[in-house]
Amino acid sequence: MSEEKKNEELQKEVEATDVVTEEKETEQTPEDAQNEALQKALERAEDLENKYLRAHAEMQNIQRRANEERQQLQKYRSQDLAKGILPSLDNLERALAVEGLTDDVKKGLEMTRNSLIQALKEEGVEEVVVDNFDHNLHMAVQTLPADDDHPVDSIAEVLQKGYKLHDRLLRPAMVVVYN
Repeated sequence: MSEEKKNEELQKEVEATDVVTEEKETEQTPEDAQNEALQKALERAEDLENKYLRAHAEMQNIQRRANEERQQLQKYRSQDLAKGILPSLDNLERALAVEGLTDDVKKGLEMTRNSLIQALKEEGVEEVVVDNFDHNLHMAVQTLPADDDHPVDSIAEVLQKGYKLHDRLLRPAMVVVYN
């Protein structure tokens, strides 16, 4: 036999062995099929558990946000009413500043003003503090030159009181500021 024929026969044997090996690899035993099905089922179960946990966390977040929003609404529920009452309170203040009122009229106006202020306090509305100018709380409508007795950013006069509801500014105080 020639060298070529020997190589061809050897090549055929190798190919036949490879075919048998491939057939054995592709054939699955029932145990292997069960293991593969079990593995797929476990992967699916893990995937579904992850989806469940994510959905559960999302529901908790939605509930938390809804509770926070409900608390915010409750906290600031009287904002519009307070904004509507503040001009009346300003008018009472102006009426009290008028000269020539009888004692009875003045006392009645003071009682009305005090009851309005008390009702607003009970709802969390309070007057803005007027110490030094703060652009977050005050609105400067006029400026005066500062001097030794009046430092920069001190308030000369309050033209209209400012109010806030809890930590939210309802209306800035209109002031005259030294600068």
